[in-house]
Amino acid sequence: MNYTYMVRCADDTLYIGWTNRLEQRIQMHNAGKGAKYTKGRRPVTLVYYEMFSSRQEAMRAEAAWKKLSRREKEDLIGNGSSGR
Repeated sequence: MNYTYMVRCADDTLYIGWTNRLEQRIQMHNAGKGAKYTKGRRPVTLVYYEMFSSRQEAMRAEAAWKKLSRREKEDLIGNGSSGR
């Protein structure tokens, strides 16, 4: 399974990524071994994710989510329709 996920950083910013090992990826972010963006903004908390059958679908969702406004991202988190 592939996941597109959103984490809330300690400074209240949101980070979006994709992975095929969600729990391990969140642990990596919190260990400072994830993305450069999250390294200085730890700890991070998983706030939303969706599952996809292919890597390509997850990557497309990541790209689409990154284009959303902050408000739209917060609405997505609030709706919690998939995953979470």
